[in-house]
Amino acid sequence: MVDLKVQMGPLQLKNPVCTASGTFGFGSEFEDFFDLNRLGGIFVKGLTLKHREGNDYPRMAETASGMLNAVGLQNKGVDYFINSIYPEIRHYNTEIIPNVNGSTVEDYIAVTEKLNEVEGINAIELNISCPNVKEGGMAFGVSCPSAIAVTEAVRKAYDKTLIVKLSPNVTDITEIAKGVEGAGADAVSLVNTFLGMAIDAQSRKPLLSTITGGLSGPAIKPIALRMVWQVYQAVKIPISGMGGIMNATDAIEFMLAGATSIQVGTANFIDPQVSVKIIEGIEDYCENNGFNKASNLVGAIQA
Repeated sequence: MVDLKVQMGPLQLKNPVCTASGTFGFGSEFEDFFDLNRLGGIFVKGLTLKHREGNDYPRMAETASGMLNAVGLQNKGVDYFINSIYPEIRHYNTEIIPNVNGSTVEDYIAVTEKLNEVEGINAIELNISCPNVKEGGMAFGVSCPSAIAVTEAVRKAYDKTLIVKLSPNVTDITEIAKGVEGAGADAVSLVNTFLGMAIDAQSRKPLLSTITGGLSGPAIKPIALRMVWQVYQAVKIPISGMGGIMNATDAIEFMLAGATSIQVGTANFIDPQVSVKIIEGIEDYCENNGFNKASNLVGAIQA
């Protein structure tokens, strides 16, 4: 038997396979497809302090080997999640990890303080790809000083596992990773979507209402894999890797590059059972290659 447990800082996951925020709803939407208790964790849909309608339609577009999205964090706010959604999903025997968003540092702190009081929620994912309205809309995560500032502020407000989600739209992702590690992050998750766009040549109009959006899916995998490997060399905290993971082989590659756990995103839209297939595939790989622990795969690339 292979021991699939992995350690994300203070947080232990029963296996390394999680579902990525924004691609799996709040979990209950997938109950009809497989036993959600088999997952290592569910990173739930992004939460903000107040209700958000999100961006105008169209806000999703298919691209070659991927998809663009500009949903815009549509959600009913953190209070609605705590009072109405979490009671319906807290029975899952897996880690429920909220994705925290804000337009100001104060927003992030307010959302975090509310979640810090919720029993059973043992970690949050801090999404620093949000636009900082006080800095003219520049994302918190593309500037090392602002990434450090928001991480430090949230660290003071949160006493459980803090996972910081990094933006790939930067010159040197290792600089940001080292910055948030020093600011108190227990782990990092990477990568978020890449900025992209698509145009309808017939109408000569962009396919998204926002013109640009976030690119995900297999198209970004080689770049995401490279960034995970680079960050693994630069920090000592665990990494949750994502970006175009479509099957168990992809997940194993991310772990070999340095990811302690992985997140499945766009693949959920193609095969809603893909996450449990990946769990089984990792276990089979370990058995066939002499690994008695999944954690032994982490960083085991022979380079």
